[in-house]
Amino acid sequence: MSAQLLSGRRARMERTTSESSVVVEIDLDGTGAADISTSVPFYDHMLTALAKHSLMDLTVRATGDTHIDVHHTVEDVAITIGEVLRTALGNKAGIRRFGEATVPLDEALAHAVVDISGRPYLVHAGEPAGQEYHLIGGHFTGSLTRHVFEAITLHAQICVHMRVLGGRDPHHVAEAQFKALARALRAALEPDARLGGAIPSTKGAL
Repeated sequence: MSAQLLSGRRARMERTTSESSVVVEIDLDGTGAADISTSVPFYDHMLTALAKHSLMDLTVRATGDTHIDVHHTVEDVAITIGEVLRTALGNKAGIRRFGEATVPLDEALAHAVVDISGRPYLVHAGEPAGQEYHLIGGHFTGSLTRHVFEAITLHAQICVHMRVLGGRDPHHVAEAQFKALARALRAALEPDARLGGAIPSTKGAL
């Protein structure tokens, strides 16, 4: 199971285990179109927001043992998104590399910083006490937000700092984070004309 580059910055992967079956396709130069079906409704909502605000076209098809827990399906989708994102990036030539965004959702406020670094690292802080225990939308446990970000950063080999600056409603706290990540990714993935196709690193590789 490995992601395949289809063309340009568009990649696809099928990932099947005893716990889930996942297909993900990403076009980094899209318009934010989303076609998401994970069998976890709130997760569908979050991934749709991720696509819309990053301007990536994102297709996700997933089924799994959600009769046991949605954890396996949620994690496996995030793993696959990370792998496809890394493949679509190629050698990362000409991208801005760094991006950040601060995004509100009513009372909630999240700040995300992204480095397309080739070194996976996640810093995640500031969620209100008890956020991890809330069952959002009847299926999605609050702790899964961090878990999704962990899987994406590890498999995409990027660095993400996510800080929740405020919030009360569990839905808003989670959604502000997904939108902040999306906007930070949008900035980091954009081509920088001034680079002339160079790789944005003093090492010459990312």
